[in-house]
Amino acid sequence: MHKPRKLDQNVWYKVETEINIGEPLFRLPEAKALFLGVLGETAGRYGFGICGLVIGDGSVSFSIKPNDGLKLPLIMQWLKQTFAARLNVLTGRQGHVWRERYRSEILTGGPPEGAGEVDWTGVEMSAKTKIPAAVAYTLSWGSPRSDGMAITTSFSAKNASKPAPPPS
Repeated sequence: MHKPRKLDQNVWYKVETEINIGEPLFRLPEAKALFLGVLGETAGRYGFGICGLVIGDGSVSFSIKPNDGLKLPLIMQWLKQTFAARLNVLTGRQGHVWRERYRSEILTGGPPEGAGEVDWTGVEMSAKTKIPAAVAYTLSWGSPRSDGMAITTSFSAKNASKPAPPPS
């Protein structure tokens, strides 16, 4: 049986979750881009501040401050379910994507020093399919270690509404 989750208003949470069976799923640029797109959509739907996003090969961690701190479980449920469903469509796979529940803890004093906010401007999603549009873009975020991280990726996604850019 799980311990009850600690929830409160106006607090930052440290959230961590892992991919099922430790698969290195986020080595795929499509999966990383899709996750960021769904995360942005979730922020628009529920309202929260987010910083210190770290996407490993098979895990994700970030600090989050929901506008309504008691909605953290709802936010995470929608984020994980929506990502899993869209990833399965994008890749043609079936089955579970996430391992068990996410872990969360209340951060006293706010997010870690130097944890940069997520830049949503680099994420473009197809309005029709809700999967990453086949265009080149830059995704960037700050890490809790205060060093910036930048990833540039380009790919063609199934059912994307725009053609891929010509190679340069």
